[in-house]
Amino acid sequence: QVQLVESGGGLVQAGGSLRLSCAASGSVFGINAMGWYRQAPGKQRELVARIFNGGETNYADSVKGRFTISRDNAKSTVFLQMNSLKPEDTAVYYCNVRHGILKRDYWGQGTQVTVSS
Repeated sequence: QVQLVESGGGLVQAGGSLRLSCAASGSVFGINAMGWYRQAPGKQRELVARIFNGGETNYADSVKGRFTISRDNAKSTVFLQMNSLKPEDTAVYYCNVRHGILKRDYWGQGTQVTVSS
C-alpha cells in the first residue's frame, strides 16, 4: 500500500502562484510515475502533469509553460509549481502515483485550488 499526503492548495488571485506537494509513504519501491490530476465542478478528472522515474514529463496543453512538475526521489515527494494561475485552473487537485509492481494507482485526498479573477 501507498499513502499520499498533499499540501499547498489555497486561494490566490489570477496571475499568482502556488506550489503543491505530495509525499508518498509505504510501499514506495516500485512507484514508476507520480503526478497531479484535477477536477473542476461538473467536469471529468483530467491529467495536469506527470513525471516518470527517468525524469520524463507529460503536461496538459492548458498548463504548458505555466506549471512545472518535479520530484524528490529520496523523499518520494512530487511537487507542482503553478505560475500565472488563471480562474480556469480552479479545481480540486489530486496527487496520483502509479505503482509498477502492485499494478495500480493510488490517489491523494485532494487539495482545493481556487483562483479569483
